[in-house]
Amino acid sequence: MTLELRSVEKIYDMNSVGVHALRGVSFGIARNEYVAIMGPSGSGKSTLMNIIGCLDVPTSGTYLLDGADVGGFSEDRLAEIRNEKIGFVFQTFNLLARSDVFHNVELPLIYAGMRPAQRRRLAEEAISRVGLADRMTHRPNELSGGQRQRVAIARALVNKPSILLADEPTGNLDSNTGAEIMEVFDTLHSEGNTVILVTHEDHVARHAQREIRIFDGLIASDMLQSEAA
Repeated sequence: MTLELRSVEKIYDMNSVGVHALRGVSFGIARNEYVAIMGPSGSGKSTLMNIIGCLDVPTSGTYLLDGADVGGFSEDRLAEIRNEKIGFVFQTFNLLARSDVFHNVELPLIYAGMRPAQRRRLAEEAISRVGLADRMTHRPNELSGGQRQRVAIARALVNKPSILLADEPTGNLDSNTGAEIMEVFDTLHSEGNTVILVTHEDHVARHAQREIRIFDGLIASDMLQSEAA
C-alpha cells in the first residue's frame, strides 16, 4: 500500500481560535519503505501520525491511500481501514490488563469477525514472530516492558497490515530493551513490511532508511539517511 499527502492542513478550533497543526504538508511513502517522522513536541508529528493512521482527517488538502481519497470515506470505512490495513504500536502498549498475551493479540481478529480457528492460527503466528510463543498465557503484569511492547507489535501484525505505524515505540523502555525492539522493527521491514516510526529520538530514527523532519506544522527536511549522514 502506498500513501500520499498533498498540501494537507489541519486546523483545530481552540476557544474559537484556529490553531494550525499542519500547514500544507506534502510527501509520499512507497510500499516497503522504512521512514522516521521526527520533530519536537508541538511540531505536528502526532497530528500527522493520526492522519496517516486514519484516526483523523485533514481540514484541507488530500490524503491518498493506494490512490483513494481518505477524506471521502465514512467513519465505518475509516474504522475498517484501521483494522485491516494499518497496524498501530503505541508508546504505552495499550494492552488489556486482565487478558493474556494470546487474547490481547487476537482482539483485532475478533473485531474483524474472523472464525475462532483462523483467529488462533493467525494470533499464534504473530506471537511467534516476535519471539513470545512461550509467553502466550501470561498477562501483561507478568511480562517485562520489552515483552509487553512485543505483544503490542504482535497485535499490530496479526491482521497482516499494509503499514506498521509506531508512535515513540521505545519511549517507555530502557536503552537495551529499546534496541531489542528496534531490531524487531528492522526484521519486520526486511520481511516486506512498510514501517513508519514517529519519534523524537535520533538513535531510533537512524534505523529507518528515510527521515522526514517536521517543525511548526511544516516539512523542514525529507532525506535518505545516507544524505543525512
